[in-house]
Amino acid sequence: MPVTTLDCLPFGQRALVTHLTEAAAPFRRKLLAMGVTPGCTIKVIRAAPLGDPIEIEICGFHLCLRRAEAATIAVEECRS
Repeated sequence: MPVTTLDCLPFGQRALVTHLTEAAAPFRRKLLAMGVTPGCTIKVIRAAPLGDPIEIEICGFHLCLRRAEAATIAVEECRS
């Protein structure tokens, strides 16, 4: 399965977090504290009218991330 980043997923798509990239260093703790950890399943819900931020669903709650932050989250698309 191809590995991509969260900001490239289409709306409604589920993906599995594989790792946080090196670019995530400035806000790595923030992401980990919010539950964005390797092995979690994320679903992209929607984006704001101008495209930033995006809303995701993770661990049963909704979270908004800037596209720059989402670009540092490597994910693997889920088939189902």
